[in-house]
Amino acid sequence: MDADENDSIVRLNVGGMEFATTVDTLCQRDTDSMLAVMFSGRHKLHIDKRKNAVFIDRDGTHFRHILNWLRDGVVPLMEPAAYAELLREAQFYQLTDLKEQLNLVLSRKEEEEEKAEMTRSQVIKCIQFERVRLRGVNLSGQNLSKLDLSGVDFTNANIGNTFFNRARLNGANFNGAEADGANFHNANLCECQFIKAAMRGAVLSGAILQSANLQDSILSDSSFCNADLRSAHLQNADLTNANLSNAILEGANLKGARLNGANLKGANLQRAYLRDVDLRNTILEGANLGGANLQGASR
Repeated sequence: MDADENDSIVRLNVGGMEFATTVDTLCQRDTDSMLAVMFSGRHKLHIDKRKNAVFIDRDGTHFRHILNWLRDGVVPLMEPAAYAELLREAQFYQLTDLKEQLNLVLSRKEEEEEKAEMTRSQVIKCIQFERVRLRGVNLSGQNLSKLDLSGVDFTNANIGNTFFNRARLNGANFNGAEADGANFHNANLCECQFIKAAMRGAVLSGAILQSANLQDSILSDSSFCNADLRSAHLQNADLTNANLSNAILEGANLKGARLNGANLKGANLQRAYLRDVDLRNTILEGANLGGANLQGASR
């Protein structure tokens, strides 16, 4: 393994987990980090000869996030507890800039929790009763992942940056909610109401949104990758730069929706209602438009 060439491939064994990257990636972003020093050529590397990999005696759980940060400088979207774990790894590898960014993220989350009117445990107590109403409540930044919140009324609530990963939210009402940056990854949102909700940059990848109502909602820069939006109502929704790649939009109503810059690559738009929609700046590569109503649509 030649660690002197910046474009050389490096194999790493971090606590038994294997990774592949380049010397340039390990050294370019933080030249004073432990990883940059290791591969500077001035130090002897501990090689696992069986796997032809440099061995690092550290838990590899979050090492992929370390590598991705070195590659693009972006802090990953994670559940709150994981940020503290990643911070410990950043401290170990002496990645100063990453430590600063993670401390900022953790500070913001602490501020959000202080501002929030209800904690996760308080929400759990509430949902033990029927017809839960959390109208107008500030839940920003809370972790409500994996809870059964079916039918809960979140009308006009502040759920910005709140985690609903894998939560059951069938029939929940989010009308008028402030939900910028909310995370609904793999959540069940069948027949939910999101009318006029503000959901800029929200994560709904893998979510089930069959027959959900998102009319007049702001969904710019949101992610619906692989989401199920069959028969969903998206009339007049702002989907500017939204990622809907491989989403199922069969029978969905997109009348008046704004799709400028939206990614619909590989999406299923069979029998979707796209009448008078401007598709000129929409990515439609591999999309299935069989039976879709495209009358008056611009392409």
